[in-house]
Amino acid sequence: MNHQEKIDSLIHQLQKVSESSTEARSATIDAVRRLEHDIETEEFFNFRLQRLGLLLPVTKIAQDLKLYTILVENKAPLIVADIATKVNAAPLLIRRILRYLASEYQITETDVDTFTANHITRILADPLYGGVTRHTFSNVGPGLNALPDFLKETKYQDIDDALHTPAQKAFNTPLHMFQYLPSIPERWEPLQQTMAAIVRRVPWFTVFPFKQELASFQGETTFVDIGCGSGHQSRELLGAFPELYGKIIGEDLQQALAHAAPFDGVQIQAYDFFTPQPVKNAKFYYMRHILHDWPEPKALAILANIKAAMGSESQLLIDEVVIPNMGAHVHSTLLDLIMMASLAALERTADDWKRLLGKAGFKILRIDTYLPRVQASIIQAVPK
Repeated sequence: MNHQEKIDSLIHQLQKVSESSTEARSATIDAVRRLEHDIETEEFFNFRLQRLGLLLPVTKIAQDLKLYTILVENKAPLIVADIATKVNAAPLLIRRILRYLASEYQITETDVDTFTANHITRILADPLYGGVTRHTFSNVGPGLNALPDFLKETKYQDIDDALHTPAQKAFNTPLHMFQYLPSIPERWEPLQQTMAAIVRRVPWFTVFPFKQELASFQGETTFVDIGCGSGHQSRELLGAFPELYGKIIGEDLQQALAHAAPFDGVQIQAYDFFTPQPVKNAKFYYMRHILHDWPEPKALAILANIKAAMGSESQLLIDEVVIPNMGAHVHSTLLDLIMMASLAALERTADDWKRLLGKAGFKILRIDTYLPRVQASIIQAVPK
C-alpha cells in the first residue's frame, strides 16, 4: 500500500467515525485541524495564512455572482463558458474564480473547465449562509482589520468602551454598532440572517431539566424569550412542549422582529431590554447570545430589568458560551475577539459569569453544557 492509499484509508475511517454523532463530527474536525498544524512546515504555515486572507472575499464574490446557486440548480456539470454567460461576466475571470473555489473544495471540478456542486456548494447557496458571508465580510471584517492599529494606538489596553472600538474606527462612526448597523439595511439584514443561521444541533432543553423545573407552575407566562430575533428558540421549545401554546412570549426590537415570521402559539412583542421588563412573574426569562454583546455595566443594566420583573418562582436562563479556564475551543476564542473588536464585549468563563451575576443580585444554581466542544451552555440562576 503506497502513501496515498494509506491516506485514503485513514480518511475513510475518519469519515465513518464522524457520522456517528454531532460530537464525533466536531471531534473529527478538531483532530484534522490539529493534524494540519502538527505536520505543516514553515512554508505550509505561511501559505495557510495567505489562504485565510483570500477565502472570504472570493466566497463573497461567488455568492454575489450566484455561482453556487447556478451549480446547485443544474444537476449536470457546467462548463465555464455557460456559467460566464449566465452571470454576464468575463469567461477568463470566471474560470479563475471557479478554479480557486474547486481547490478549496467549495465546488467540484469534473473535467477541464467543468464544474458541479457538492455539499459545501449547497450550504453556500442557502440565502441564510449568504447572509453569514456578507455579515462576516462587511460587518465583522473591517473591525478585525482595524484591530492591530487600534490596539497600537491605545497602547494595548483593554477595550471596554462600546463607543470606542476598532469597529468605530473602521466605519468612521461615533455610533454603537447596534445603532449603526440597523441604520444601513444592507448591513443589518446579514446580521439577522447570521443569527437565524446559528442552529444548535442539540437543543439546550435536552440537557436542562426543563419539564422538571416547570413542575406545577400555574402562571400565565411560562417562557419569555428576550432578544428573540427570528424566534427560532421559542418555536423549537413549543415544538418539544406543545402544552406551552400561548404561554411563550418573544421580545425584541421592532426592526429585529420585522424579520420574524408569525408563528402560532408564540406571542411576539416589541421590547428594548434596557427598559423595564413588561412581563411580570414569568417562570423562565431566557436570553441567548445577548449578554456576550455587552460590557459589564450594560450587562448589569439588562439583568436589573429582568430581576425587577421576576416573581418568587421565576428563573433566569442564560444560553451562552462558558469558556473553560484552560483548553478553550477556537469557536469560543474567535467569538471572544470578535465581541471585543466590535462591541467592547466578551465571552465569559464560569468564574466571570458567577461574578457578573453575583453583582446583579443572582446566584447560579447550575450550568448545563449541551455542546461540549464549543462550550455552549445553559446557566440557571435565581435572585439571591
